[in-house]
Amino acid sequence: MNISLFTVPDIPLIHEGDDIAAIVCERFDLQDHDIVVVVSTIVAKAEGRIIELLDVVPSDSALSIAGQNDRDPRLVQMVLDESKEIILKFPFLLVETENGNVCVNAGVDGSNIDGDRIVLLPEDSDQSAKAIREAVFARTARKVSVIVTDTNGRAFRDGQTGVAIGISGITPTRDWRGQCDLFGKMLEVANEAIVDEIAGAANLLFGEGGDGTPVVVVRGLDCYAKHEGLQPIYFPRSEDVIRDAITRASKQETR
Repeated sequence: MNISLFTVPDIPLIHEGDDIAAIVCERFDLQDHDIVVVVSTIVAKAEGRIIELLDVVPSDSALSIAGQNDRDPRLVQMVLDESKEIILKFPFLLVETENGNVCVNAGVDGSNIDGDRIVLLPEDSDQSAKAIREAVFARTARKVSVIVTDTNGRAFRDGQTGVAIGISGITPTRDWRGQCDLFGKMLEVANEAIVDEIAGAANLLFGEGGDGTPVVVVRGLDCYAKHEGLQPIYFPRSEDVIRDAITRASKQETR
């Protein structure tokens, strides 16, 4: 198997209302079953998910958490507004977003945006991925997969990597369970998170600074499938033992 990754060149600064699919199609000759990987920041900008910090009035809760963590209380307020559940308040805000993603600061980001403004995650990253995929097909008749990514840290390891937060036209995992290894042993724990692996690979080309390459096309890895949405990748609450342990420990500390 040979896999190629390409940065889509000359992506302009994105503004509200811009057509991401059109911008990509004008700059890259897509083929069937390519995987289009897009940084969530430009999707959010196109969808108008930008907040002026001057307009944010922090609540008492935001002020309290900001004091504990030495953060801007306005930023903390936006994290609270974007969160379905607060899992950890100190030494950082670990939350579940409305779409089920567990991450630090609800993905609220002040980088790659001018002025005293912040960028939120897309309101529904799965729907954003679907809209881009359908718009690509309408323009080119190419059947592609789309992954919207964000940069997340990882428990027990330093450093960040790209992860999928929205998908369309691709299944989130590849299940090897029930198959045999080289020695005929049955695989019992082998559910490969392919969309996160692809997001991590694309992140190598995105860069984390001023590279200006927020769209990557992956070719040669045929994962196209008539599937929508990332929800199957998230643990049910009854099986999420790490989250349960963090929540219980946090409650004990506040008593």
